[in-house]
Amino acid sequence: MGDMLALAVGNLLSPIILFFVLGFAAAFARSDLSIPEAVAKGLSLYLLFAIGFKGGASVADHGIDATLLFSLGAGVILSFAMPLIAFALLRAMSGLSVMDAAAVAGHYGSISIVTFVAASSVLQSAGLQAEGYMVAVAAVMEAPAILSALWIIARFGNSSAQMESGLIREILLNGSIVLLVGSFLIGWITGQDGLDMIAPFIVAPFQGVLCLFLLDMGLVAGRGLREARSVLRPGVFLFGILMPPIGASLGLGFGLLLGLSPGGVVLLMTLAASASYIAVPAAMRVALPEANPSIYLTLSLGVTFPFNLTLGIPLYLAVVRALTGA
Repeated sequence: MGDMLALAVGNLLSPIILFFVLGFAAAFARSDLSIPEAVAKGLSLYLLFAIGFKGGASVADHGIDATLLFSLGAGVILSFAMPLIAFALLRAMSGLSVMDAAAVAGHYGSISIVTFVAASSVLQSAGLQAEGYMVAVAAVMEAPAILSALWIIARFGNSSAQMESGLIREILLNGSIVLLVGSFLIGWITGQDGLDMIAPFIVAPFQGVLCLFLLDMGLVAGRGLREARSVLRPGVFLFGILMPPIGASLGLGFGLLLGLSPGGVVLLMTLAASASYIAVPAAMRVALPEANPSIYLTLSLGVTFPFNLTLGIPLYLAVVRALTGA
């Protein structure tokens, strides 16, 4: 318990978390601090490019094996299954409508790539390595949750919401997914030689860019939570705290079953515990326009995202260390 507490405190005092806290506090204090939208988008593109490329180069060095393929399958299964668990919990705990509960549930089967990047940074600080192909696992977990949310509506809802002809294409061609997967493939094709060529751009500056991006995320999360407190009834808020450990537990089981490295298990736990705030909200606006975005955006970005950054990731790492002795 003491080691877990020390790890949590150490993570809270890391620059990336403190910059998130700075942005969060500035938003609640109604400071005029802001990062221009174009700059924030550029930071996001940089992080996706860097993590994708490094992951692809790592896979080129590692090679394709059965564990990689089974890990991809596990990611798809988790992404399909998590919304079903989230929907059942929300209906029991919050009293949300079927429409709103399904929209929220879709966010909790998909992933937050920034939470994944933050966990990767924590692993690096802890001296642990993870399989490079975990980036590919993150990519395949984006879309299945959206399909699960739409199935929930078709099965339990009264809405006539349907899978529009262009929605699948919009999901698969979402800019975040395209850049992440594309960078991964380029890194895989070019391998270590390609990584060495651009290492000064994507290795050394990475932590600083991540700090600036999390400052912006803190501002966005703080403003969203401040402005949407009326929709966060106790049951809804509690769901946003309870769902990450549930997802992480499933990720832990799959990771240990697959024989992933301790770092890989932590990343799979983090992916299963996170909630999307980019790809899924965009899809929900098209597929479920009747759902209330204040609920699903505030939960994913204002509750679950800060929980994972400050408490969740240290907890997941401590659990894996206790089980594996890493």
